[in-house]
Amino acid sequence: MNYAAKLVLIGGSILTAATVIAPRLQATVTDAADNTIQQFLAQNDASPAYRAIRRLEATSGDRQGWLEAVTKYSPGKGFDYEITSEGGSSVIRGKVLRAVLEGEREVISQGDSARSSLARENYTFQPNGVDDDGLANVLLLPRRKEPVLVDGTMFLQPSDGNLVRLEGRLAKSPSFWVKNVDIIRKYERINGLVVPVALESTAQVRLLGGAATLRMTYRYSEIDGRTVSSPATDQ
Repeated sequence: MNYAAKLVLIGGSILTAATVIAPRLQATVTDAADNTIQQFLAQNDASPAYRAIRRLEATSGDRQGWLEAVTKYSPGKGFDYEITSEGGSSVIRGKVLRAVLEGEREVISQGDSARSSLARENYTFQPNGVDDDGLANVLLLPRRKEPVLVDGTMFLQPSDGNLVRLEGRLAKSPSFWVKNVDIIRKYERINGLVVPVALESTAQVRLLGGAATLRMTYRYSEIDGRTVSSPATDQ
């Protein structure tokens, strides 16, 4: 038997074996992913009270701006912020950075937070395997076209269902002036709770004449009434 014939025979044997094994392997992976989703959904996703310093930076063309603000949230009082320092383009600071904080305050004050939560009321969750980092990938399929929902993927720790990262595009543009908003939000466990630590976003902004990028990081000093000994920062 020549070399080519051996390759064909070996290839056929592997294919036959894979055909037998693949359904069971696929079932195992799917079961594990489904279990991870159930673990995630079983967690209490209510936002804890916190105090954090946020740094926001945005760029559009040759315009750049930044600001830092002390942000506070509690279920009883809602969300508030105080800008402590800022610099760069006044247009960026006013039209983008302050608008982000004001938008968050408005959403929370109007009680719309539940409409953006990662819950079955807002999304269909579809397991999509495990990536090279060992994270369970779950497709997020919004049930409605709303700017508070994301069409994308969330990445979970298989061991406990903890959320590590969320990536995707807003299901609907927030306004005529802003379109194609892509986001990456990162999370960490701090003081026993999973909280956001960084947000990166790109969008097309008509008012600014092109693409704009936004980066926001959190440094927590208090979560649920407990002091954070070493405020976490995004690396």
